[in-house]
Amino acid sequence: MSLGRGLGALITPTIKNNNQTPHSSESEGKIWFIPVSKITSDPKQPRKHFKPEELDQLASSIKEHGVLQPLLVVEKIDGGYELVAGERRWRASQLAGLTTVPVLIKQWADQEKLEVSLIENIQRENLNPLEEAFAYKRLIEEFNLTQQQVAERVGKSRPAIANAVRLLDLPDQVQAALVDGKINSGQARALLSLLTPQEQLNMLSSMLGNKMTVRDLERESNKQKVLSNRPIRKDPNLLYLEDKLRAELSTKVNITQKGIRGTIVIDYYSDDDLKRLINKFLNE
Repeated sequence: MSLGRGLGALITPTIKNNNQTPHSSESEGKIWFIPVSKITSDPKQPRKHFKPEELDQLASSIKEHGVLQPLLVVEKIDGGYELVAGERRWRASQLAGLTTVPVLIKQWADQEKLEVSLIENIQRENLNPLEEAFAYKRLIEEFNLTQQQVAERVGKSRPAIANAVRLLDLPDQVQAALVDGKINSGQARALLSLLTPQEQLNMLSSMLGNKMTVRDLERESNKQKVLSNRPIRKDPNLLYLEDKLRAELSTKVNITQKGIRGTIVIDYYSDDDLKRLINKFLNE
């Protein structure tokens, strides 16, 4: 199931029904009004953080205009319904005092539920970078998808997926700063250029104290590499070759040279990523 085309292709309500109780497959494609109390949130849904002030604003709008877009739910085996998309609307509806909300009932397996929930949140820009990264990681590990397959499903590039998942390698304090908005995704990715968690934490402290930009951070990281006797690439010809290889291979590439000899280091971030690179070399 490819979801990169957007949620609109998945949601095509045909009949409104206020009084009947939905049953199995006959509920597909119809809008039903379900008691708010019969709906529960999905504990595994990507989004975990909801700003109270935004919920209050949405609740005020719902009081005046109602819920304009139906929630997506699936039927639970033990009765009731579980949210797939629309948790913010569901929470705000409760604040607004609604007893029922409009829903579309879908017949989706766990993987499809996660993909739809992820797509809906990405399209609305509701997820923070770590929520997005955890969802990608779950698709990769729990459902055995490659980074390329995830990219196709969510309508992003494979490097974008790889860069997002790498954020989960950062120390907890850095991840918390990212979620709180104290640093942005670009700054967080720049911290990954430092090799140890302690170096990353030290640099985070510097960033928060000095309000460093990504470029400032990169310059400071290079200074630390000098102090640690780590080689820094200075030859513009090597930088050009790295950029060419990085674009061709869709991954990080590092070239070092001493005299006429040197090394090329190509990073990969999963078994599937390694297989992709090997196949690319062998096929070419």
